[in-house]
Amino acid sequence: MKLEELIPLPKDKVHFKLASFKFVPKETGCYVLTSFENDILYIGLSENLNYRFKQHIDNPEKTNPTKEGKAVWFHFSTYDFKDLTSIERTWIHQFAAMHGRLPILNKVNSPLI
Repeated sequence: MKLEELIPLPKDKVHFKLASFKFVPKETGCYVLTSFENDILYIGLSENLNYRFKQHIDNPEKTNPTKEGKAVWFHFSTYDFKDLTSIERTWIHQFAAMHGRLPILNKVNSPLI
């Protein structure tokens, strides 16, 4: 699934490399890791997008190539804390409806609460 097919679309993006962390806010939000061609590899949420970005950069599972591509972009939008799980769950359900599974780098589904 391509990033452009998500509703709502994330508003911002940075290269998924260490030097980009300074452009990611320390706010709550949802995010998507995609390949160069915007194929979705991971969907997540965070109370601190900047901190989560740095965690993923330090994780070889997120930085190494997969059979569906290598994470090159970090797309994100800031949201109120109360909306995080709903938006992440919506994105994951959109992906699962199209592919019958989670994105390749997601290990667990979004919480229902």
